[in-house]
Order: sequence, then structure tokens, then C-alpha cells
Amino acid sequence: MSAQDERVALITGATSGIGLAVADQLATQGHRVFIGARTAESVAQTVKALRERNPHVDGTELDVRSDASVHEFVAAAVARFGSVDVLVNNAGRSGGGVTADVTDELWFDVIDTNLHSVFRMTREVLNTGGMRDKPWGRIVNIASTAGKQGVVLGAPYSASKHGVVGFTKALGNELAPTGVTVNAVCPGYVETPMAQRVRQGYAAAYDTTEEQILARFQSKIPLGRYSTPAEVAGLVGYLVSDVAASITSQALNVCGGLGNF
Repeated sequence: MSAQDERVALITGATSGIGLAVADQLATQGHRVFIGARTAESVAQTVKALRERNPHVDGTELDVRSDASVHEFVAAAVARFGSVDVLVNNAGRSGGGVTADVTDELWFDVIDTNLHSVFRMTREVLNTGGMRDKPWGRIVNIASTAGKQGVVLGAPYSASKHGVVGFTKALGNELAPTGVTVNAVCPGYVETPMAQRVRQGYAAAYDTTEEQILARFQSKIPLGRYSTPAEVAGLVGYLVSDVAASITSQALNVCGGLGNF
């Protein structure tokens, strides 16, 4: 059994889209995988499916907006598999609209779900998860190309993801001497359930069809198509490997050329 086979990876928001693809990728790579999402039933179904690839998969329900839930989740992972080696902060939500009409409730929930959660989970993994005492660790935050450039009708989302990129760069530099790397992966348009909801939102805002929004979005992507969750997960799989040891404090795009910085 190699060192990687013994490494424990936590993934949030792991029952659909990018999070599910990451869980599948890391399970395939031989990690012990512990997943979380808001619905216990979907966590149980996902664990069952992933165990067909790797028996060392488990998980529990998790609300990344709750300090208590985050603590219970990390404590459960440690009890199940031992101290944490890899954290993938993937849980998030979309959200926006005409900024003058955005409610406090929407703004604060997007920031809480997308940004505060990354801090909560990371602090918990460093402490309860034991990562701060290890000579090796990997933290990967799923941000967005919207964390580098502004998105029309997406101010709450874009602000939250810019925050994730800033947190990543600061913590990466802080932890660099310890052997723990911290990076952000910035997907562009990726075909997920959330992407479909986003297209529906723009279709309503512009009084057009989801198909026309899809065509408009694809026309902006030099590659001409959405990325896949597996393509995003592939970069995560690389960043948590030993050969990525000199990559830290970076925000790396997976976007078909949509973002070029």
C-alpha cells in the first residue's frame, strides 16, 4: 500500500456536478474519501456508488454554513479514517440578479455558502483534522473564473469567488513552509445541475430561452463547448499529488480559454 492509498480526502458538496467528479477521481486514485452534502439520503447513495470503485469511502450530511455541522463532519471523518491529508472545498451555490434588487438574504447566503464555508472548513481541518501538524497536506478550493473577472448579474457570486481566490493566495503563502499547499481551481462554464439553473436564471432575466442562453455562452468560449466535471476533477487530482508540491497560492483555470489570466 502506497502513501497515497492511506491519505484521507474530504470533499464538500460531493453528491453532484464537480464535487461528485472529484470524489470519483480521488477514490479512483486510491484515497480514503469522506464526502459531505446537505441531504443525508444523497450522501448515502453517493457513498454506495463510489464504493464500487474503492471500499474506503464514507460520508455524512453537512451544512457548510454551520460551525457545528462543519465540526461534526470533520470529527466524523477523523473517527472513520484518521487525520485529514486532503481537503477539497467544493460546496457552493449560484446567485445574482440586478444588483439594486438583490436582497440581504440572497447576498449573505451566497457569501456564507461560497466564502465563509471555505474558511470554516479549512480552519476545522487544520485543527480537528490535524493538518496543521502534518509535514504534507493539500487544500484545493473550487472557485470560478468569476473569481477573477466580473460577471454581469452575478455580483454576489463573483464577490464570493474573488474572496475564495484571495483567501487561497494568502493561506498558500502562510502555509508554504509547512509542506501544505493551497490552490484554487477556477472552472468556467461546466455542464452541471448548477449550470442549468444559471442558464434558466439568465433566460428569465433576458426574456429568452435557455437554449439561446446556452448558444450565447458557448459562443464566448474559444473551445466552443462547456468543460466537463471530469476535466475539472482531473486538475484537482493532479494538485493533490506529490508531483504538484511546488504549486501553491495559485488560481488555475479550467475554462476552454474563456479566462486568460
